[in-house]
Amino acid sequence: MMRLGIPIEAAYLLILTCLIFFAAVATGYGQWASSRAASIQQQQRIRIVNSRVRSSWWLIGIFAVAFWLGQGALLVVFAFISFFLLREFIALTPTHYTDHWALVIAFYVAIPVQYLLIAYEQYLFFTIFIPVYLFLLLPVVMAASHDTDRYLERVAKVQWGIMLAIFCVSHAPAISLLDFNRFSSNGPLMLVYFLMMVFFADLFAVLMSSILGGRPLQSNPNKTVKGTLAGSAMTLLCGLALFWLTPFRLWQAGLMTLAIIIAALMGDLVISSVKKSLGASYRSAEDDVYITRGVLERMAPLTFAAPVFYHLIVIFFMN
Repeated sequence: MMRLGIPIEAAYLLILTCLIFFAAVATGYGQWASSRAASIQQQQRIRIVNSRVRSSWWLIGIFAVAFWLGQGALLVVFAFISFFLLREFIALTPTHYTDHWALVIAFYVAIPVQYLLIAYEQYLFFTIFIPVYLFLLLPVVMAASHDTDRYLERVAKVQWGIMLAIFCVSHAPAISLLDFNRFSSNGPLMLVYFLMMVFFADLFAVLMSSILGGRPLQSNPNKTVKGTLAGSAMTLLCGLALFWLTPFRLWQAGLMTLAIIIAALMGDLVISSVKKSLGASYRSAEDDVYITRGVLERMAPLTFAAPVFYHLIVIFFMN
């Protein structure tokens, strides 16, 4: 039994129902706004809103299935997300043919090992496997090819891709395996709470940017300063309203939600800077919601927010 006397299963169904309702309302708004957008800039921002709303249906479907099938299904879902995210990152950062074995290790060793460590609740090893052991191994593997052309740059690209796509993303399902029973909550619901805050921060920012307009962010032309501030405020209110899902008190829920919002903005900023430095344009087409395309932009907020949220919980609530 959770706070407010709501059983855990009922709480999940309530949240899922609310998400479906809001996704349906947002879909209707997007279709209505598209027909009334006057300027090209407004049309562009409405297209972005519609793409975010469509991605929400993927999120709802994936985690509804994962919740009922258990933690194993959830880990498999995130392992595939890591795979596609790393694939897109590597596609943006061309490597030499001599880096073949390093990429084999990244895709076919690092991903399964990292998620198996989480599955077997080896929390210490899952937090050091990539940033310690794999980061020491990969430069050796790449040096063994005797290709020293831009060696340090190539090593850094592969390591940074692994850090974002595998290490950072894997912290999200790790949240679901933490024990919150003494707080009248549970891991899967904490993961749902975290994902909602990350998704709301992004959705509300683009939605309010399309409504309020204003000066675009330098890091993301699809968002404006006013829209981002308004969207962050709305996300903070959602985090406070849903504090009963968590082990947090009301003020703690506010601080944790604020930490998620700030970390998500930093992730968006960093990924945008990475793409610009590589000469990649910021995708804005309506079809960029599929999991094999545009996943880097979709997951940018989560890559920074997941490890921050996970470690804040471990530090302040698991000891």
